[in-house]
Amino acid sequence: LSPKPQWHTSREDEHFSILGITNHHKPIMSAAAARRRKQLLARKKAQEEAAAEADPVSAKLKKLLEDEDLKEEATAYEALQLAQSQVRKKVHSGDFSGAIDLAYSSSLTILKRGRVSVASQLLTVLATVLRETHTEETDEIIQKIVELNQAHKEAMKGQTGEEANRLQRLQRDWLRRIVQWSSELGKIRYGHFILQELLAQQCWDVSKLVVGSTKDSDEEDELMELKTDAVTHMALAEQPERIVEWLKELPAPTEAETKAGHSCPPADRDALLTRAVLCFCAVENLRDASTLVRSFLEKVEERKADDLTKSYTSKDDGRAPSHIIFCCMLVRICEKDPRTGPLFSWLLRSFKRELDSLYKPQIVQGYTTKIGKIYFNIQPPPSMLNMLENMMGMMGGGAGGMNPAMMQAMMGGMQ
Repeated sequence: LSPKPQWHTSREDEHFSILGITNHHKPIMSAAAARRRKQLLARKKAQEEAAAEADPVSAKLKKLLEDEDLKEEATAYEALQLAQSQVRKKVHSGDFSGAIDLAYSSSLTILKRGRVSVASQLLTVLATVLRETHTEETDEIIQKIVELNQAHKEAMKGQTGEEANRLQRLQRDWLRRIVQWSSELGKIRYGHFILQELLAQQCWDVSKLVVGSTKDSDEEDELMELKTDAVTHMALAEQPERIVEWLKELPAPTEAETKAGHSCPPADRDALLTRAVLCFCAVENLRDASTLVRSFLEKVEERKADDLTKSYTSKDDGRAPSHIIFCCMLVRICEKDPRTGPLFSWLLRSFKRELDSLYKPQIVQGYTTKIGKIYFNIQPPPSMLNMLENMMGMMGGGAGGMNPAMMQAMMGGMQ
């Protein structure tokens, strides 16, 4: 991984911080300080109540959120309109923190009453406010996002059908906006690990809803996009073992999917493995890329690694190059020095047909271009418009050949 700023320690510390767990005892508050704090909180509460009484809209919103009738759609929509109005009012007055707190608390209350469709609209307002007001990421806000997502899951339990699927997609879209905000204004490159994990899990969960309901190519594309988004964001969450658990759920490659020159796409299990490893390498996380390929070989792959390695260079066994062997070799090459650039180029040529058959190959080519630049100083083509064509031209056509002994030595460290 690229060096992290000094304020960043580890993923575990991030989790503990969100949960309020530290390695230090809190200082003991004196009795006088405790009384003073209690007085200040009481005064603040009194001021808020007085302000609410002075503002009839706020008073009505508070009453609606406390009303048992909030479970009814009409009441929930009235609360939504008032909450949106009050959030906008706070934003216009410069009270950004108050706007965020109101959007959060109102959304949470509505979700707990089971009105997910209404709450989804207010959640979108929250995401918009975070980005438009350039609110910096804090542990407190991350915790609020986690609570809202959990409340959404609880409210959606037992719901099925088209409307439920629509609401789950809306939640996926909301988490995507939140991750974008975190990427722009947070402390971790590409977005907070916890948010990436929430988005990844939501994408995977939605993919399970789509399975079995695919009727045309558009829905099949959506299914694959959900799965690729899931493994990509879980890679950015630095959770290789979670990816392995998902891949264990998928069927093994069929005879048609492993045949040399196959016209069908690779098996989902292989395709998602390769995409995840490419993503890890592209963001300079060789540690988790190595963990993923090792764990895949141990827990998922049924075939023997030695047999797959020999098959990779064989020209007459009728088998397509193995995805796990490609991934193992890629990680090993990236762990070496820039002088292995020619070996990297050969590896891409030998696996070109498989890479081109992956979902959205232009994104895959973007990964390989970045990997070549980072690890081997292979500069991308100067023209952005012709980048992909020029890149493929530089890679060449045929797979060429490689000394099997060299491959065996390279694979030795991965087994």
